[in-house]
Amino acid sequence: MTDEDLGTVTTELVGHVLEITIDRQAKRNAFTPKMFAEMQAAYTRLDEEDDLWVGLVKFAGEHTTAGLDLPKFFGDMQRTEASDEKTNEVVDIFALKRRCSKPIVMAVQGITFTIGLEMMLAADISIAADDCRFCQMEPKRGLAVFAGGNFRQVERAGWGNAMYHLLRADEFGAERALQLGYVQEVLPAGEHVERARVIAQEIAANAPLAIQYIKKANLAYIQHGEEAAIAMIPEMRRVTSSSEDAKEGMASFVERRAAVFTGK
Repeated sequence: MTDEDLGTVTTELVGHVLEITIDRQAKRNAFTPKMFAEMQAAYTRLDEEDDLWVGLVKFAGEHTTAGLDLPKFFGDMQRTEASDEKTNEVVDIFALKRRCSKPIVMAVQGITFTIGLEMMLAADISIAADDCRFCQMEPKRGLAVFAGGNFRQVERAGWGNAMYHLLRADEFGAERALQLGYVQEVLPAGEHVERARVIAQEIAANAPLAIQYIKKANLAYIQHGEEAAIAMIPEMRRVTSSSEDAKEGMASFVERRAAVFTGK
């Protein structure tokens, strides 16, 4: 099979933003193992390279993804956890294991089923086209929800709202996703990617250490509660206030100009 048959994930650096594009349009961007590996590699690069401050994930064509190309994955689904010993060597695109420390903005459109919805919920900010169709349809295929969509929907929307869609495996649109907190903005299809790009560049204009500590502290709160987030405050204050970027931020304030941060 060619790369086109198996899908491609490409990256482009725009300033300090790593733009990641998923492309298997002939199959509605249905994911293959190759696409997963390339997505993990892109997320890991974003996490590890100091000059990369924000990730922007987008999908070629009319749709986010129809989900998994199931015949290519079914054997893998039956593996035990013992076969996944090396999973922390790369960033998990569903943020179930190793999580990217940098902010991730995602633009979604059209069909956004199963893993598409779960990848979106694992991102930090999501911008949807008004033609989005969301569905966690795994129960219709005899499967549970494997990649975090169950608890992240409860986290965002509350028990009743999440179960209303998870147990029915029904389809809902962009405005409902906005109401539930799954996406942060809805724009006309064709405008949403540029809006996501603008948001990613707005984030990248801020001091990256500060942005990364905000994400880290908020994750501590989600995972371990308020006490864990409070316990991080001294470290956050010490590291960010003593940074070169804090000095630059103060100088830019005094001099009434835009700050130019370096990530140091």
